[in-house]
Amino acid sequence: MMHENEIRTDAALVRRLLAGQFPAWAGLPVAEVRSAATNNAIYRLGDDLVVRLPIVEDAVEQAEFEGTWLPRLASALPVPVPEPVALGRPAEGYPFPWSVCRWIEGTHPTGAEGAGFARELGEFVAALRRADPTGAPTGYRGVPLRARDASTRAWIGTAAHDIDVPAALAAWEHALAQPEWDGPPVWVHCDLIPGNVLVSGGGLGAVIDFGASGTGDPACDAIPAWALLDPAHRAAFREAAGFDDAAWARGRGWALTFVSGIDYYRTTNPAMSELGLRAVEAVLADFR
Repeated sequence: MMHENEIRTDAALVRRLLAGQFPAWAGLPVAEVRSAATNNAIYRLGDDLVVRLPIVEDAVEQAEFEGTWLPRLASALPVPVPEPVALGRPAEGYPFPWSVCRWIEGTHPTGAEGAGFARELGEFVAALRRADPTGAPTGYRGVPLRARDASTRAWIGTAAHDIDVPAALAAWEHALAQPEWDGPPVWVHCDLIPGNVLVSGGGLGAVIDFGASGTGDPACDAIPAWALLDPAHRAAFREAAGFDDAAWARGRGWALTFVSGIDYYRTTNPAMSELGLRAVEAVLADFR
């Protein structure tokens, strides 16, 4: 288990939930989707659908959030995003709301994608930023970077055996020293990491998992420059997304906050632990 008080799920639970609430889908095959997801268990339902079950209380509001906002955002974005088709209720001993969405084909990026993919990801960020933010809540990483100061310093200390601590602290201080965002709230995805991006035909195919999304400082959507992209293609991404110097530096600070996953997920979710280490190493190489 990755988290304290994590809810266990399996395909049998999904079948029972479907039988009780959406019997038209109850006969479809159910298969767990192996992923590095940290807040939801994911099950493919037949060929065209996917079931998403929150496994921690922090993720409970995600299903309703996506059901409300993704239909509004979809038309403003250049690539597909999840299409919610049903919202389930707690039942069968499972305590949280859950969702059914359309399945989107694609593979996760490996870092070997070219400049075209980087530009398309930047164009997605720019398009999301232009979407109407009226009434939307603040995103998980839409807050000022300084809100993560104490926790990031603590996690940097925890990762002392894995990273250059003085360099990490220097990079963090530099990010904190940047001017804070003083513009109006804009839409931000907040979690553009490999597991939430799909590649199709060598280009950007879709962006998924908007559970952390909302409005706020757009700097957090610079995270993929260090957590996802080849260094050679960062400039193409930055130009397409339109990050100024201060936002880019704050975004590098947001990528550094992934230091938290290095130790936290070391044994329970190695892919996320490796992502944290890779992001921190990329930040420090860039900062130097």
